[in-house]
Amino acid sequence: MDIITAYQELGSYRAAAKLCGTTDKTVKQVVERQQQGELTYRTPPRPAHNTDAVRDLIHQRVAATGGRITAKRLLPRARTMGYTGSARNFRRAVAAVKAQWKQHRRVYRPWVPNAGEHLAIDWGEEGPLRIFCAVLAWSRYRFVRFASNQRRETTLRLLAECFEEMGGVPAVVLADRMGCLKAGTVANVVVPHPEYVRFAAHFGFRPDFCEAADPESKGVVENLVGYAKRDLVVPADGWSSPEAGNGDAAAWCAEVNGAVHSEIQAVPALRLVAEKELLRPLPSLRPALRAGEIRTVDRLSTVRFGSARYSVPVRLVRAHVDVSAEGHDVVIRFEGEEVARHAVVPPGAVAVTDDHYGGVARRPSRAVRPRSPAEHAFLAIGPVAERFLRDAAAAGTSRLEGSLTEILDLGAAFGREQLVAALERAVTYRRFRPGDVRAILEAGAGVSTPVAAGAALQLGLPVVPTRPLSAYALEELR
Repeated sequence: MDIITAYQELGSYRAAAKLCGTTDKTVKQVVERQQQGELTYRTPPRPAHNTDAVRDLIHQRVAATGGRITAKRLLPRARTMGYTGSARNFRRAVAAVKAQWKQHRRVYRPWVPNAGEHLAIDWGEEGPLRIFCAVLAWSRYRFVRFASNQRRETTLRLLAECFEEMGGVPAVVLADRMGCLKAGTVANVVVPHPEYVRFAAHFGFRPDFCEAADPESKGVVENLVGYAKRDLVVPADGWSSPEAGNGDAAAWCAEVNGAVHSEIQAVPALRLVAEKELLRPLPSLRPALRAGEIRTVDRLSTVRFGSARYSVPVRLVRAHVDVSAEGHDVVIRFEGEEVARHAVVPPGAVAVTDDHYGGVARRPSRAVRPRSPAEHAFLAIGPVAERFLRDAAAAGTSRLEGSLTEILDLGAAFGREQLVAALERAVTYRRFRPGDVRAILEAGAGVSTPVAAGAALQLGLPVVPTRPLSAYALEELR
């Protein structure tokens, strides 16, 4: 606009260029483009909000985190991408995106359960206690018990107890994706553990699992977990053991099952009577629940559990045993009978019981195998010759093989019995040279033979009359 205005006032390319600080060619090109209508001057568009530049980032992070990320944690990343506005304005943008995401996230539809169809189970935690919760979806009959762990055998035992209390088995047991009940996940399809499959086949129900990280799909049992914590665990102020709390848990279940449920406006215990007609009957025999993990005894007569090794009797090599952790002990059972119990050891350690191997472990030693005639003749003297040979070798005696021949010659001169006694004395005092043995033989019976200390010497001491302390008092000087 400055170039065109200057040209219109001065009427010369050169004068307009000098006034605008450019060349006459540039002025000519601008004027010609303006005359042809190619120049249109528009104000560049400005963003409606200063957060528009990072709106894609906000949408991406809110969707990726399920709407849980905060504006405070997302603001530094937005700063690196060019956002220069205030933190308050950024929080408003994140809140708006979250509200929009929640509206389009999913469509909720009420679940209409069928009688005798679903039993939902889940675990909760409150301090050291583990809370097992189960609820029948139609009658809202609730079952709550306590345990010290969430292992598979504990879960199945409490589930069987729940069936016993309800007096029947539902068609489907809906559980969270518990690590104790699943063997793996393939393409978001849960593969139940073989023990759980056998348990389900015995009672005649179908195991089912919820979606991963989706507590909304099992809200009926999630509500029970929170209700049990608020109304049972917290007011009780704890128990000495899970077994002590199970009595109160049973009484609490009887209380809440006998009251009107706010959702269904009916008494769950009364609705269970009607639903029980649609439950499958309990089997006549109860399944034999394993107490722990199945392990195969290796050739060292040990089992591996928790990255440590624990010994079992040698008769169980290659057998399948049941290993479980009970408190601070590892208990090993075979065919339902306890065969070993060890204190828990750290990973990489070995817990060994001597009785499993027939006694205390012997110190390893390599057998003595004579080869030359001199070695055969020397070891024929007896056990003392083997001790003499091992101790002399351990002491680093040089020319030991030649020394054996010289010692054998001494036996021919002094006799076998004297040589055996001399070798015993040489081993005791660690004298392994042939000259030392010769000196012992020449000394004969004149050498002293130390013996172990005997009993204390008892002496009959004379009885001395005693005097009182007053007899030693000094008289007062006058």
